[in-house]
This record gives sequence, structure tokens and C-alpha cells, in this order.
Amino acid sequence: MSGKTMERPGLSDWVRACAHPPVGPWALGLLLITLAAQPAWAEPVGAQLPAPMAAQPLLASALQSVPRVVGPHVPRAHFGQTEPSREARHVADWVVDSGDNGGMPFVVVDKVDARVFVFDARGQLQGAASALLGLAIGDEAVPGIGQRKLSSIRPEERTTSAGRFVATQDRNLQGKEILWVDYDAAISLHPVITGHATERRAQRLDSPSPLDNRISYGCINVPALFYKNVVSPAFRGTDGIVYVLPETRSAREVFGSYDVVDEEQRQAVR
Repeated sequence: MSGKTMERPGLSDWVRACAHPPVGPWALGLLLITLAAQPAWAEPVGAQLPAPMAAQPLLASALQSVPRVVGPHVPRAHFGQTEPSREARHVADWVVDSGDNGGMPFVVVDKVDARVFVFDARGQLQGAASALLGLAIGDEAVPGIGQRKLSSIRPEERTTSAGRFVATQDRNLQGKEILWVDYDAAISLHPVITGHATERRAQRLDSPSPLDNRISYGCINVPALFYKNVVSPAFRGTDGIVYVLPETRSAREVFGSYDVVDEEQRQAVR
């Protein structure tokens, strides 16, 4: 290629040619033949073409709200006979489909329903149980709360922060095993603490309603046997991911998640 650009004649060029034709009738005939041969897509020189880049931000924003439609064998979280909330299923399916857990076991903590779901790395449910959560409604931890004494934490500060956390097993100051969730905010998932009889923590876990499950300083309390038989084996020798669902915002805002819709579901809603 020489680097020169071949330009198509503009309409004004043809008009000037018609107004001042070359000498001889044969030239006018040649002009008419050339006009007839112009392709239908010919445009005047200098015509403005749409700028596709200008629409990209709007397109990207729209795509975030569009469900990802996949084939009939879509990778999803397997809850078995357990019925989660819509938001818990949404996040678990997204984790499996996107691989956000990085091939590690993961936990979904549903604060609204006060339930915990533990999955293996492939998204197979290992177990589910009720949970006790922070007394206060909220998705953010108070800055520096992890360094404060429990006696200094006010009731409205006792939140279980929402988000995605890399979790690891450890032992607390009493030598008991826990699963660290948000280390900076001193939030862990551990067997229920029943040292204060007036708090009735064991009874709260057994209650069918999630309304009385808000009692802790922020930690996630689960039944002792559930921790021993489900949580501990799932995280033994490996880190994992804990997804604490928000209660004042949507999961999409917190995790950037999307709906996973298979082809059969898409056809059913048509």
C-alpha cells in the first residue's frame, strides 16, 4: 500500500461537471454513465459518521444490569433440599458461575434471614444453619472498633459488616478454634457463646424467627455441632471466602454480582 487515500468524488463535483461539461456530446454521455455506476452507499465527502466510542459508557452501564444467559448445563450452587432466600441464591450462583471464590470453599451469610450456608469449592452445599449476628442493623464496621474493649462498644455500633472476606482458621485468646472473617473489625465465625444466660443465645438459635437473632457484638455465632461438623472440616488446611450479604444495600452494589439465568428459564418467562 502506498499510504495514499482514494477519495470518492463528492456530489458537488458532479454538479460542477454538469454545469460545465467537457467539449463534445460524448463527454456528457460518459458523465451520465459514471453517475449511474456510483454505488448506493456513496456519500458526500466530509459526511459525519457516528462516533461509536461516545456510546460505550452507556452500553457498559446497561450491560451490568443484564442477566448472564447461559446454556442448559450452567454451573450453579447446589443447595439440595435447602431453600435459601433469593438474595442468597443469587450470590451463591454468581460465585460459582464467575469463579469469584478462586477455587476455595466459601460461605454465604444471609443477615436478613440470619442463616449461614457453607459450600465446597465447587459450590456443593455442605450444610446450613441459623446464626446470631450483630445487634445493630448496618453494613459498615465502625473504624477502629477491632482495637476497642467490648465494654466501650455502644449498642448501635454492634454491626456485622457486609462484604467479601478472605477467611482463615485460627484460635482465639482462650485457645478455641474460630474462623476469622474481618480481622480488622475483630469479626469471626465461631461456635455460639452461651456464657451469659440472660442473653439466651442457644434459644435464639433454635427460634424459627430471624428477628431475635441479633444479639452479638458483630461476630457470627453458629451452633457448636454445625461449626465442628461443617465449618471446621470445610476450612481445614485452606483459606476460603466468606460473603456477608448486606441488609441496607443490594448484593449487586456490594459484590458486583449478576443473575445467572439458564436458557430454559429464559424461555419460560417469554
